[in-house]
Amino acid sequence: MARLSIVLSQQRKLHAYLEAKRAGKKPSFPTRAYNRCQLCGRRHGYMRFFGICRICFRELATNGDIPGVTKSSW
Repeated sequence: MARLSIVLSQQRKLHAYLEAKRAGKKPSFPTRAYNRCQLCGRRHGYMRFFGICRICFRELATNGDIPGVTKSSW
């Protein structure tokens, strides 16, 4: 429950930050907005291109749920 509230509050902050940026306003604290995994809410190990953390990425890639991504072996 606590993690969900943190994720939701961060999404609101990020949305407000992006709206202010589009309007041409300079936010007072731009470093307070950070990315979170869309699946689990983790903020470290975030992969921007996919929008998820490294742990969720590995699980999805192993299951074959991300098209074009394969596990490398050599």
